[in-house]
Amino acid sequence: MLYLVKKNNMSRIGKLPIKIPADLVIEYKSPNLKVKGKFGELAEIIPDSMDIIQKDGFLTISPKFKNRTTLALHGLYRSLINNMVIGVSQQFKIVLILKGVGYRASVNNQTLSLNLGYSHSVELTIPKNIKIVVIKNTTIELESSNKQELGLFASTIRAWRPPEPYKGKGILYFGEIIKRKAGKSGKK
Repeated sequence: MLYLVKKNNMSRIGKLPIKIPADLVIEYKSPNLKVKGKFGELAEIIPDSMDIIQKDGFLTISPKFKNRTTLALHGLYRSLINNMVIGVSQQFKIVLILKGVGYRASVNNQTLSLNLGYSHSVELTIPKNIKIVVIKNTTIELESSNKQELGLFASTIRAWRPPEPYKGKGILYFGEIIKRKAGKSGKK
């Protein structure tokens, strides 16, 4: 049996143009790209194999060469640049929920203090470009313009008490559903 395979030479994500909001300033001097907006400034180093064109309020990324590595990086750098544009114009937000008896959080200066059932409280230093608000001691709202750093810090917090399937306790992302398991049953 013969199968015809259509070979796509470009990334579907990489081909999409990025809409630039009116209040954003983008400076590109190869290989450095800087994006400035109302929530700060982000910078990224773009490989020489990518070509960035700014035209009519849109930014397009295209590979200069059509080899395997360049095509693989095409969609990646388009997504990274799009996250930079969204971050400095709107910011990213992650909400964590502490679920468990006695689980609490508080913020003092640049330190996040977590009581998670250990004999000691967990103290985490908050990175300078992440803003944290604790609501009712059990909900932590994290905001930042840098999506990568925000996700990394949220996963660092969550790693102290990942959700467990028997009682559903732990640190959960907002809207996350834990698949519960039945515990041991007694003798009959």
